[in-house]
Amino acid sequence: MSVKVLYVDDEPDIREIAVMALELNSGFEVKSVDGGRAALAIAAEWQPDVVVLDVMMPDMDGPMTRKALAEQQSTADIPVIFATARTQPTEIEGYRAMNVAGVISKPFDPMTIADQVTSILGADRLG
Repeated sequence: MSVKVLYVDDEPDIREIAVMALELNSGFEVKSVDGGRAALAIAAEWQPDVVVLDVMMPDMDGPMTRKALAEQQSTADIPVIFATARTQPTEIEGYRAMNVAGVISKPFDPMTIADQVTSILGADRLG
């Protein structure tokens, strides 16, 4: 069984690297979009197992997108992992208060991001 990962980031280069890096895990099926509004639409339709969400994006940032996902019945139970360069302890506490599954620091290591997602989700969520 594959794990469906939706990667959301407004930077095309980062999105491309993230998709390639996540696909290093043969158990991951990965799609990516460039912002919050697109994430809401594809998450409702595709029903990913996890959304990896950039915190800082124009128009609809990560926290706004997280809130909207939680408010949509069809996406409310999908775990969200924030990806961000803002990783001070107080910032991490703020993210956790938003009920995210975890936080991945940016810039991320392409060789370990799939393992980080797996670790955050835990074996119980991965079937």
